[in-house]
Amino acid sequence: MKYCFILFSIVFLFACKATNSPASKQDKISRLKFLGEYDIAHNQNFNGTTIGGLSGIDYDASNNLFYLISDDRSAINPARFYTAKISCTEKGIDTVQWIATYYFKQADGKTYPNSKQDPAHTPDPEAIRFNANEKNLIWTSEGERIIKGKDTVLENPAITRVSLNGNYIDTFPLPENLLMRVTEKGPRQNGVLEGLTFDKDFKNMYVNLEEPLYEDGPRADLIKNNAWIRIYQYDVASKKNIAQYAYHLEPIAHPAIPADGFKINGVPDIYAIAKNKLMVLERSFSTGSIPCTIKVFLADLNGAEDISTNSSLIINPVTKPVRKKLLINMDALGIFTDNIEGVTFGPLLPNGHKTLVFVSDNNFMSFQKTQFLLFEILP
Repeated sequence: MKYCFILFSIVFLFACKATNSPASKQDKISRLKFLGEYDIAHNQNFNGTTIGGLSGIDYDASNNLFYLISDDRSAINPARFYTAKISCTEKGIDTVQWIATYYFKQADGKTYPNSKQDPAHTPDPEAIRFNANEKNLIWTSEGERIIKGKDTVLENPAITRVSLNGNYIDTFPLPENLLMRVTEKGPRQNGVLEGLTFDKDFKNMYVNLEEPLYEDGPRADLIKNNAWIRIYQYDVASKKNIAQYAYHLEPIAHPAIPADGFKINGVPDIYAIAKNKLMVLERSFSTGSIPCTIKVFLADLNGAEDISTNSSLIINPVTKPVRKKLLINMDALGIFTDNIEGVTFGPLLPNGHKTLVFVSDNNFMSFQKTQFLLFEILP
């Protein structure tokens, strides 16, 4: 989600040993140890494109290769993703080596248009994951919802499968409650499919809303409220949405300055760590405070009710939501945390512990960072 622009409108060839596990999953995570930060120069050019807006990251362990998606809506360069090598040590990230740039292609083989060319077909890329079984990628777009008379734009979100060079393969059908509408029903603008993950054997895929559907509850606020988002479970083979789960958002971390300024808490990414267990990233931002509050939770889907037939959590409140437990609040690290939007497990450290890599979306703004954060996972 591109929100920090509002702030200033108002005011591993490595060193790390790779694993052979497709997604480097680890069942037990007791805590995270911060190892270091690595920042990319603002507007760094690579292959004729501007690096920025990095909203999702995933790791191909067999090739020690990272995939990173940019949320550029074809405004600066065509919608795209990058591959990179990230060199890690127990002291942090040494280097980020950019390897290649790939443009996402539509079914007709063309790159995606920008909002001036074709606003109804302009993507809003957010999440990307590598399927080690199929050797391809899946990415999400948030779509668009602009209600403005003759200039109204309704574009549904999308879950799209592509080859490793960005060529279109197919899309996953959306349940009815993910379709954009003129009325306040369904997804909110810019609060839709932000996170994406596969389970360990790549049989199931999960995607999440960043913010609640209109019919499910209000947006998060400064005090605890009924801000419920949905996590959608898909069967990868059939491409069918087989279940939906309710996940409760934390309150917004800080008041906005001024008090009526923009503020948000939502889920920009999720990551499966074991059967029916997810790591959930919550990111809170308030106008007047440049850093974001980043919290990581361990979420358990076991015992959570399937709400796919529940048309409104306002009318029919959930009784068995997803259980969650705080793993880390990055405010406690004493570092500047920017708009962190992507997370993935990375390679092993020499001591055998897995790593966790976060990446931030700088919104292509000079006062923000393209920031990598490296953690050691302590079992």
